[in-house]
Amino acid sequence: MDLEQLEKSALKIRKMIIKAIGNIGIGHIGGSLSIVEVLTALYYECMNVDPENPRLADRDRLVLSKGHAGPALYAVLAERGFFPAEMLESLNQGGTKLPSHCDRRLTPGIDMSTGSLGQGLSAAVGIALGCRMNDYDNYTYAVIGDGESEEGQIWEAAMAAAHYSLDRLIAFTDYNKMNIDGYTRDIMNLDDLGAKWSAFNWHVQRIDGHNIELIVEAVERAKKTVGRPSMIILDTIKGKGALFAEGKLASHNMAFSPEDRDAAIATLTEQEKSYV
Repeated sequence: MDLEQLEKSALKIRKMIIKAIGNIGIGHIGGSLSIVEVLTALYYECMNVDPENPRLADRDRLVLSKGHAGPALYAVLAERGFFPAEMLESLNQGGTKLPSHCDRRLTPGIDMSTGSLGQGLSAAVGIALGCRMNDYDNYTYAVIGDGESEEGQIWEAAMAAAHYSLDRLIAFTDYNKMNIDGYTRDIMNLDDLGAKWSAFNWHVQRIDGHNIELIVEAVERAKKTVGRPSMIILDTIKGKGALFAEGKLASHNMAFSPEDRDAAIATLTEQEKSYV
């Protein structure tokens, strides 16, 4: 898929997220919209996955450690054909297969149940180790939040990944600089985040997290890294693409009106037209 198609797909996925959360009027809109581009790049360009065989043994795997951003991953999986897009209408509702936090037992394409923040990177380390023990020629990806990066378990996992030289583990930090309690600089300042990961012997890159071309290029560089895991820090904007939520602390778990939903979708539809 060429860059223009990837960018157009990201716009469509952003609309799907807003519509799905908008159906119930409240949800984790901010952190879902900030990771649209990285998930689009991974599932359309970088990862070896098969929607017809989501449990393929030697597939690439993704752990969405910030599991409350499940609506973003659900939209990408639906658009890639892992399950019908109509299922998105059941998000967070009784009996759904698309719960608030990712659950591998319920949703085709989900590789790890997540949402207890701080734990997903540890799971990704274990998955990468297991795949290496099975001689799989695959990659394990993880997306962590900057809020959960304030927790100690993230750094224990970072140390373990470097110790075991997991060069087929590629992680991303969604560095939107906000968490449920406020700005990360005020809660527990993470800067210099890149220097921290480098100190744990990870290969580190920092890029614009809303630029798909840069994300794909960063993944390719990460794949060429030998002997240590990779961290790609994504500078992002919480709530990106929905004006009622963009850049707002309240967007972590936000209630919004049908009018807000429809206006945001209309704006994104106009942006899509520039690719026609």
